[in-house]
Amino acid sequence: MTTLSKISKSIQRHPFHLVDPSPWPFVASLCAFSCAIGGVMYMHAYSNGSFILLLSFFCLLLVMFTWWRDVVRESTFEGHHTGIVQQGLRFGVILFIVSEILFFFAFFWAFFHSSLAPTIEIGSIWPPKGINVLNPWEIPFLNTLILLLSGCTVTWCHHALVSNLRVQSILSLFLTIILATIFTMFQAYEYSMADFRLSDGIYGSTFYMATGFHGFHVLIGTICLAICLVRLIQYQLTQQHHFGFESAAWYWHFVDVVWLFLFVSIYWWGGS
Repeated sequence: MTTLSKISKSIQRHPFHLVDPSPWPFVASLCAFSCAIGGVMYMHAYSNGSFILLLSFFCLLLVMFTWWRDVVRESTFEGHHTGIVQQGLRFGVILFIVSEILFFFAFFWAFFHSSLAPTIEIGSIWPPKGINVLNPWEIPFLNTLILLLSGCTVTWCHHALVSNLRVQSILSLFLTIILATIFTMFQAYEYSMADFRLSDGIYGSTFYMATGFHGFHVLIGTICLAICLVRLIQYQLTQQHHFGFESAAWYWHFVDVVWLFLFVSIYWWGGS
């Protein structure tokens, strides 16, 4: 075989990315399975259950870091994320957000199932007797304003990035992360000041499951935006190639919308 024929066979004749063999999916599945085993052992008070849970979770975080590092290398430095690959990734993120919508739909279903027709076991009233609900116009309303403002700043960052305004994009993304951190701190303070807990009947269960999982999503979104800030500072996000930030921004807007539903239904209507 001549040298010319070898070169022609090595040229990729399609725009898709055929991922090289990677150990991370298999290792990640083992870590996730170990986390489940460790969690069950911890909740049933088995010896070393907490150690297995923490070790598995740390290993899972390490796999996530190395796996996403490889993805960044493939997209930024190796140029594998072509236009059609990015389109497929966008569809993937959209499907992921749809699955998250269905996830929160289950919590809203549980809340309205219990609040619209309260059973005799909780006195046939909602909120149940003995539950001192939170005032929606104090910390919850302040957190609503903070999240809405963070949605404006992340949109500002997107427009600045598209317009190649580097200083504005860095500043607006930094402000978004600060606002997200303030929201999390206020929610933690709200939980510490509440008179009811997760174990206090159906109200405590539905309230903390819905708002707590939303707070977890805010934490994940904050981490994603912080990673985007580091990549933006290192010139890895450009005017034409910034899907990593785009997906994080979509996720953050989803978090904003979910909080609006939580504020109106659980804090305002459900607490009156």
